[in-house]
Amino acid sequence: MPSPVTGSVPAPPLRIPRDIKVLIGAALIVALGFGLIAPILPQYARSFDVSNAAAAAIVSVFAATRLVFAPVSGRVVERWGEPVGYVAGVLIVAASTIACAFAPSYAWLMVVRGLGGVGSTLFTVSAGSFLARRSPAELRGRVAGLYGGAFLLGNVCGPLVGGFLSPLGYRAPFLIYGVALVIAAGVVAYFLVGKRGAASSAKAAGGQALPPMTLRQAWRHGPYRAAMIGNFGNGWVTFGVRTALVPLFAAEALGMNPFGVALVLTTFAVGNAAALSFSGRWSDAVGRRLPVLVGLSVAAVTGSVLGFSPAAWVLVALSAVSGFGTGLFAPSQQATVADTVGNKHSAGRTMAAFQMASDLPAIIAPIVAGFIADHWGYGPAFVISGLVMALGVVAWSGVKEKRDGAGD
Repeated sequence: MPSPVTGSVPAPPLRIPRDIKVLIGAALIVALGFGLIAPILPQYARSFDVSNAAAAAIVSVFAATRLVFAPVSGRVVERWGEPVGYVAGVLIVAASTIACAFAPSYAWLMVVRGLGGVGSTLFTVSAGSFLARRSPAELRGRVAGLYGGAFLLGNVCGPLVGGFLSPLGYRAPFLIYGVALVIAAGVVAYFLVGKRGAASSAKAAGGQALPPMTLRQAWRHGPYRAAMIGNFGNGWVTFGVRTALVPLFAAEALGMNPFGVALVLTTFAVGNAAALSFSGRWSDAVGRRLPVLVGLSVAAVTGSVLGFSPAAWVLVALSAVSGFGTGLFAPSQQATVADTVGNKHSAGRTMAAFQMASDLPAIIAPIVAGFIADHWGYGPAFVISGLVMALGVVAWSGVKEKRDGAGD
């Protein structure tokens, strides 16, 4: 109804577009399945009578192929569009996952798992570019938070579902995940690729494909540079050290049993979820800089002192706070890429580079931090990791933010 003061009709509240909701739902399925197989993958590799190092390499090959093929994925997205790239990527992961279930040897498992990394980077870059282009400028932080929350929920619930499936053996979860991925790809194809998805095509008003934003163009924007540096620290600490070194520290230095180690990782996810419940909206309300500075600072400090935890309960508490800090800055950094690209360009290359900024340290951080821990102890390993994340704080401190998005 008209406003009694101005006589005008207030604008309806902005809503998240349907196609973005479809992508968020698909993300939940993808993450749920990944959480389903991730805990059993090294054990599955060990069943082929290989060493612990070889079993760990199954995890590394997935990350390595993601890194190597990220630039190619960016070009594919620009050439064929995000929906096609997303569906193709998910189907590649589905084929790889089903092939894992029938692996006759360790070598076969290594090859098909690497193929899964190719599909993973393709659908990840496609999804990031799609969300950057289709998210309303005023809702980019909220969309990034919801998308990240879907992945988090899937990663937390996946291992729980896997526990119920454990009597079926190692191979069954791979088959279940593969079929679920095919279904997810079908849903996305129906809504975003076919006739129903015509509006989702990356086209300009004249029907031409949107021009890509090059990495050189994106790098001129201070917030994008800061987001790249911050994402490097996030990959080092969150995806590298947290998954590789924290469980070792918990078990070896504090004598925690497997349940206790799982509790440490779970509390990180709980803290992350608590922050994601509001951080996206906060980012849209106050800008990207403040949530990133607060979140990165919290995560850097807690990441630095994890190795000095004198007791198990201290490590659990610090993990929860660290997860909270990560949840504060993650949506804002993702939204920063969308702000940079805007809705007049394709974001394939810039999103691929942003992904690579976290994939590279996720590969090298466990090696570097592990070497430091072996020679000088866990404390210095965590301190150095916290300092790497603190580089993002320094980068963001000098950012002069343009609230309406540099690329729009």
